[in-house]
Amino acid sequence: METVNIELLKQLYAVMFKIRKFEEELYSLFLTGQMFGTIHQCDGQEAIASGVCANLKKEDYIISTHRGHGHCIAKGISLNKLAAELFGKSTGCCKGMGGSMHIADISVGIMGTTAIVGAGLPITVGLGLSIKTRKTSQVAVCFFGEGASNEGAFHESLNMASIWKLPVIFICENNLYGFSTPVSKVMNIKDVAQRAKSYGMDEIVVDGNDVVAVYDTVKKYIDFVRSGKGPVLIECKTYRHKGHSRFEPANYRTIEEVEEWKKKDPVKCFKNILKENYHQKEEDIKVLEENINAEIKSAIEYAKNSPGPVAEESLKYAYAN
Repeated sequence: METVNIELLKQLYAVMFKIRKFEEELYSLFLTGQMFGTIHQCDGQEAIASGVCANLKKEDYIISTHRGHGHCIAKGISLNKLAAELFGKSTGCCKGMGGSMHIADISVGIMGTTAIVGAGLPITVGLGLSIKTRKTSQVAVCFFGEGASNEGAFHESLNMASIWKLPVIFICENNLYGFSTPVSKVMNIKDVAQRAKSYGMDEIVVDGNDVVAVYDTVKKYIDFVRSGKGPVLIECKTYRHKGHSRFEPANYRTIEEVEEWKKKDPVKCFKNILKENYHQKEEDIKVLEENINAEIKSAIEYAKNSPGPVAEESLKYAYAN
C-alpha cells in the first residue's frame, strides 16, 4: 500500500473479522440444531473477499459461489437480511426462498451466488456485456474456486470476455482442494493464472491470505478494467480451515498441513500487523470487535424472530412481471 491509510486498514480488518465471526456463529447454530440445511464456510479465506470488495463501488456487481457468505458481507449486504435468509425467513434477502447457496441483493450489487461449480463465470460475462452495452463505468467480479477452472465454462467465459474486452475481474480462490481432491491431481500446471495467457491476459498470482496484497493487486488493475481495456484473472492462493461443508471432517488432509496453514490465518496475522506495524492499541481493536459481535448477535435474533415465508407466495418471485 503506497500511502498508509490507517482507516482503510482498520476497515479491511473489520470486514475480515465480521466474516470470520459470522461463519463461526453459523457453525454453532447448525451444531446445536437451531439452523437447518447446509453451509460451506470460508474460514481462512476472508482476506480475498475483504481485499477485493474494498475496491468496489456499490453499483459494481459480484457473482459468488456456494462458499459465498464472506463475499456478500464484504460487498455490503445487511447482516439482518443475510441471517434471515439462512434461517429461511421472509425478511431474508431472497424472502427465505434461496438459502445459504442462493444469496442475492441487487441493491448492493450482489447478483447471486450459485451452488453449481463454474456456473457463475458465464453469468458474470453476461453482466460485463450489459455494462459495456449500457456504457457505464461498472465492473463485474466473479469469485470461483480452482476446481471451476477445469470446467468448460471457465475457458468459454475467459475467451468471450477477452474477445469483447468486457469489464470483468475473474477472482480464483485457490484453496488447494476441490471438495476432497487436491489441485495437484487435476492440473498439470503450477498456477491457474497460467491459463490467462491463452486469452491474452496477464498472469497474476497473489497471496490470498494477505489482505493488503489482495487489495493492492485489485487496485492496480481495476482502472484498466473500468476503462474498457479488457478483463483480468487474479489467482489468490489460500486455504479453507474447515471441511468442504458443515461437519465434513476433511480427513483427506493431514493435521500437520492444516496447522501449518493456520499459522497464516489472515485474520489473526493482520490483527498482529495492525498492532505491531501500525501501533493500533489492543483495547481499540477490542472495541471494534465487540461492536461487530453485537451486530452479529442482533442479526441472529432478528432472523430468529422473523416470520417464515407464506406457502401461497412460493411462485410469486419465480417470474418477472
